[in-house]
Amino acid sequence: MTVEAGHFALVLALFVAIAQGTLPLIGAARGHGPWMALARPAALVSFVLVAFSFASLVQAYVASDFSVVNVVRNSHSAKPMLYKVSGAWGNHEGSMLLWVLILTFFGAAIAAFGRHLPSSLRARVLGVQGLICTGFLLFILFTSNPFERMIPAAADGQGLNPLLQDPGLAFHPPMLYLGYVGFSVAFSFAVAALLEGRVDPAWARWVRPWTLAAWSFLTAGIGLGSWWAYYELGWGGWWFWDPVENASFMPWLAGTALLHSSAVVERRDALKGWTIFLAILTFALSLLGTFLVRSGVLTSVHAFATDPERGVFILALLVLIIGGSLVLFGLRGPALKGGGLFQPVSREGALLVNNLLMTTAAAAVLLGTLYPLFLDAIGGGKVSVGPPFFNAVFVPLMVPMLALMAAGPFLNWKRGDLMGVLSRLKAAFAFAVAVVLLAALGEDSITAALGLGLAAWLFAGTLAELTGRIGLFRVPFGQSLRRLGRMPRSAWGMTVAHGGLAIAVAGMVGISAWKVESIQVMRQGETVTVAGYDYTFAGTREIQGPNYIATVGDFTVTRDGEFVADLHPENRVYMVQGRPTTEAAIYPTFLGDLYLVIGDPDGDGYVTRIYFNPLIGWIWTGLLVMVAGGMVSLTDRRHRVGAPRPSPARGSPSPA
Repeated sequence: MTVEAGHFALVLALFVAIAQGTLPLIGAARGHGPWMALARPAALVSFVLVAFSFASLVQAYVASDFSVVNVVRNSHSAKPMLYKVSGAWGNHEGSMLLWVLILTFFGAAIAAFGRHLPSSLRARVLGVQGLICTGFLLFILFTSNPFERMIPAAADGQGLNPLLQDPGLAFHPPMLYLGYVGFSVAFSFAVAALLEGRVDPAWARWVRPWTLAAWSFLTAGIGLGSWWAYYELGWGGWWFWDPVENASFMPWLAGTALLHSSAVVERRDALKGWTIFLAILTFALSLLGTFLVRSGVLTSVHAFATDPERGVFILALLVLIIGGSLVLFGLRGPALKGGGLFQPVSREGALLVNNLLMTTAAAAVLLGTLYPLFLDAIGGGKVSVGPPFFNAVFVPLMVPMLALMAAGPFLNWKRGDLMGVLSRLKAAFAFAVAVVLLAALGEDSITAALGLGLAAWLFAGTLAELTGRIGLFRVPFGQSLRRLGRMPRSAWGMTVAHGGLAIAVAGMVGISAWKVESIQVMRQGETVTVAGYDYTFAGTREIQGPNYIATVGDFTVTRDGEFVADLHPENRVYMVQGRPTTEAAIYPTFLGDLYLVIGDPDGDGYVTRIYFNPLIGWIWTGLLVMVAGGMVSLTDRRHRVGAPRPSPARGSPSPA
């Protein structure tokens, strides 16, 4: 009965979303207060209904209700409880319900915390959210119903894809969706601004925290997915430029540009039209990622849908939502006049160059991702666009951006002094040169040394900006500490996030340039030396897991005769599906990971793959620091309070 109640709640949510997406917009156009006021309760009710529906699906998984088709296909009674719960969104139907749940959550958050928003703007923002929700609820109810019954009920389920039975993948989709769907708020604010014909610093103040939250969640989601691929798939890498990876990376690039562009609107009332366009583009890329993964055009562990009907429906939604918003932008965008003027050498100029490089990089990734699909669709044959293309196009765009990031925060708004900035970065430049020289000693890759120097330049430049802000070494130390304590949270967040990016870049350079790999057949008692570490194979043993059987290899690692670690890689076979998975054994150190995978038997030994992955842990450390920076910035008092309430004397509509 709970299943039917969940389905019925979803139907009710559709009707509420239709009301939310029409009446407030009509009311805002006509200045009709009661219809505009309807947006807030509609958004809250919509969230409650979808949350109940999602809870009903989770309950069906927890209870192993095998009268539900979705549960039969993606769960099993022997599965651990964590994966019973995560199985609710580890499939196409459940993941789309999670998508809508997060969409209504953001709508409810706007309704609950948007008290300072003018009533007409709030009505339009929530109205656009309601229209998006309507489209996806129609998609779920007509093509992807998660509550479909199986009659008669099955005795047991088929289980969840073994690759998804992992803590990293249990939390990766919700984080990713909080980022994807979070950008819908920026999109709704952009469309609402176009409908009102007004973009000002107050609008940027309202939209910035939502963009910052979405960016932080998307960064965390991408990091979790990369970390999972590293230790679960057993290939020793962290990024492969896979189309599904690119689907999440493109909105991250555009969202990063949007985050910086909105700061210019807030501080200088400039780049208005560009910021609106970025808000539309970022959500468009989020929807495109949803289409690629859910339409069946891609084959991946993340790509659940194979029904062409679903793909056509999502494509129609994509065209309707994004095409309509771009038409509106074409009609209303030219009327958005820019505010303050600025010189090319200025904080605004640096942020604009940052934006151009980010969006160009997103366009390059989009081209490399869609070109093989387009060529195949028109009968041009199958081609593969892999890491060589992306590295050749993406890296040259990122080098000047990273170089500029260190100098940009030193520039003044409106007009900057380039020579003065460079003089303040002399210590950072000296540190970067020292890192390049140190990295080049004994290595044959000058490119990698320069890459580490670039990361050092950004990190030292970020520290130099912080020390300059608090007057370290220029004023008494106690006064510097007081300045440090009074620094705005947004400034702290920028410093932390930029420093995190520098750490991550250093890790990317290290693993790309100096990775060591060795593949061989090892017999019991045999020792193999890789990157100065000796790996001794002591044999294998069988263990029984909750729903799998594993062959575990026992290895001892030493260096110069000194014990380092015991490693125990696994080769698992899940009993329900009969599918094998690899569990790599990883021993992290400050300078790199010892990474060991055991494969299939070969004669009287086992195939083993041993890697030394230099600095790879720095990647996820840097990403965590970046997320922390975003969260710190989000706690800035300006974001908590929001934009000031407009003065009725100036003719602005007052909040309802």
